[in-house]
Amino acid sequence: MPKEPKLNIAKYFYLILLIMGLVFYISWGVLYNGWFDRGVYAVTIVLVGFGVTGILLYSHIDK
Repeated sequence: MPKEPKLNIAKYFYLILLIMGLVFYISWGVLYNGWFDRGVYAVTIVLVGFGVTGILLYSHIDK
């Protein structure tokens, strides 16, 4: 009997966090010309950091 693929909702959640962080940084930079703003860095680092960490952890669990 073939194994059914598992739906990892958490992995997709972390992928969405990563994408949101990148989209936020790029859109803020384009809209407000604020590429070097510490506040934008703070939000982006949190979103991208949690996204990358979560994806790496859930990829390690799948193996």
